[in-house]
Amino acid sequence: MNLRVAVLLFYIFQCIHGQPDNLGFISIDCGMAANFTYQDPVTNIQYVSDYGFIAPGENHNISSDYMKPSLAKGYFSLRFFPHGVRNCYTMRSLVMGNRYLVRASFYYGNYDGLNKPPVFDLYLGTNYWHEVNFGDSRSVNWMDIIVVSPADYLQVCLVNKGSGTPFISGLDLRPLETTLYPAVNASQSLALINSNRFHLGPTGNSIIRYPSDPHDRIWSTYDAIPNSTVISTTAVIQNNLSGIYDVPSSVMQNAATVINSSRIDFSWDPSDPSADVSSKYFFVFYFAELQNVPSNAVRQFDIIINNKTQNTELCRPMFLFVNYLSSIVHGMSNYNVSLVSAKSATLPPILNAMEIYLVKPITEVATDLGDAKAMMAIQETFGVIKNWMGDPCTPKAFIWRGLKCSYPAGDPSNITALNLSSFQLVGAISTNFGDLKALQYLDLSRNNLSGPIPDFLGQISSLILLDLSSNNLSGPIPDSLLQKSRNGSLSLRVGDNANICGNSTACISGQKKVNGTLLAEIIIPILATIALFIILFLLLRQVLKRKAKKRATHHEDESVLLENREFSYRELKHITDNFSQEIGKGGFGPVFLGYLENGNSVAVKVRSESSSQGGREFLAEAQHLTRIHHKNLVSLVGYCQDRNHLALVYEYMPEGDLQDKLRVDHSLGSNVFRLPLMLHKVLNICTSRVNQH
Repeated sequence: MNLRVAVLLFYIFQCIHGQPDNLGFISIDCGMAANFTYQDPVTNIQYVSDYGFIAPGENHNISSDYMKPSLAKGYFSLRFFPHGVRNCYTMRSLVMGNRYLVRASFYYGNYDGLNKPPVFDLYLGTNYWHEVNFGDSRSVNWMDIIVVSPADYLQVCLVNKGSGTPFISGLDLRPLETTLYPAVNASQSLALINSNRFHLGPTGNSIIRYPSDPHDRIWSTYDAIPNSTVISTTAVIQNNLSGIYDVPSSVMQNAATVINSSRIDFSWDPSDPSADVSSKYFFVFYFAELQNVPSNAVRQFDIIINNKTQNTELCRPMFLFVNYLSSIVHGMSNYNVSLVSAKSATLPPILNAMEIYLVKPITEVATDLGDAKAMMAIQETFGVIKNWMGDPCTPKAFIWRGLKCSYPAGDPSNITALNLSSFQLVGAISTNFGDLKALQYLDLSRNNLSGPIPDFLGQISSLILLDLSSNNLSGPIPDSLLQKSRNGSLSLRVGDNANICGNSTACISGQKKVNGTLLAEIIIPILATIALFIILFLLLRQVLKRKAKKRATHHEDESVLLENREFSYRELKHITDNFSQEIGKGGFGPVFLGYLENGNSVAVKVRSESSSQGGREFLAEAQHLTRIHHKNLVSLVGYCQDRNHLALVYEYMPEGDLQDKLRVDHSLGSNVFRLPLMLHKVLNICTSRVNQH
């Protein structure tokens, strides 16, 4: 299946299958078709496909030679992951801080015809769970872990370590009461390896699980106690008031004991290649008196593990009530367990059930929850494939492509940089970017983003670089971003967005569009304004020289002096909508905004009746402006000399007057051209000379 189609199906089915059922269970048959569900005939649990929980991967059935009638339906198919180092399932709508049992199941069944089961690693969130290994192609491997959820979701990740393609057959999640398994907390979880949860029932492969166990723990038969016998009852066995382990009655209705002996001895091998002297195991032993023994009979015993006696105050079973003893022991290659009758005992020891867990310290601190959720939402919004699965920052070996994170000691990671250039992002800029509170660098260039630039980007206080260039964004640049760019706290790039304008006041019909970075958009109008005043100074000086020449030269053909378009006064009234929008005022007269036939905006400078400038001075100014051309200077479009009506028509530069420019220059700092102080002196001299004449 095409990977992008798989991603689309993932989001379609997420709302259907991505959450717990009415029991709080999540029961996934990995590799089953997206539109299939079924009810397990033994447990009556409803199983769904995994399309609402993961996007990548491919489905496959096991080899027909391995499909036996006794094999559970959940092992008929699987999902394998030929691409990517880490592939993760996400189970949502959980309760942060609650305890959950998570089970991963694997059955190779020679699905790939290689007859070589792979070896790969399993992670729960950011922390290593265990290695997945198989004795042979027919081995069923399942493992449980009990964990406190650090968020309202949990992720199970399969990691390729170069020893074959990872795969998975089933994934289950079961909620647990907060009183259960108090040894599980935010700093450690309990992993059940090699099915080490046993009841001491009759010999044979007798499995007890849901609905007998409401938490769907799988209890297998343990028949490796030498010289033992089984005693049983059909009576209900009740848990004590604390209910720390809530053991099902069916698990406790059988017990192993010995005849003509005062001790039960057995050994247990972890069979765990990852275990070493630093490992710890958590044992729980369960006892219940199943026989209504005489009042003078005593059943009491000690529990000894590798010659170390455990706390035995509770090892005096009560009739039809659950008693337990739990203990943590350090890692060894083999454990010898003995239940030895106390001196006062008249009855031999008994053992009804036991669980043995590997203690898993929580060593990896996950990404800040707000950052992680924001990135997951961004991934869903844009359908990014890449390696965007699991925790964004942790472990470092699996950090998402395009991210940079901070790793403070003992604290959650934060995302500090996002380089998503050329990530094929389509649509509006996601609001979730605004939830990355520690973000300093955001590069969204060279995508197909559209719509306006959102204002929330300016509210990210830590942001120092924002690159939005080469997209299809439109509208004004928010003031919050403009202010940061002008004061030098933000480097802003918005070039190659055909429909972006500098600010909200400039976003009108016929506006000048941004074709470079924001700084270029600011610099050019400033330079043009400065150049205009220099030109005016030169024109005024020329006027002074002309006054010394002969008056006869003033009668030359004025129509030859102007090479630009000549407007009639009626035309000026039309293009300015009867001079309705005044945008400035100077000594010559007011300036009005207008629009030519082609939609280009112009500034129309009209001589007022109170102006001291005459027709010849007006034509002299126009003559010089028509002869000066530069890409950074305002261009003269034309003029009007209609009877007593004099006007100049300029290209419109929507950036304010000189006073505004001087303020802008002051606020922009060292990043833009500063108006030299000499210009003020020149303007003062120019004004003085004009007044003298």
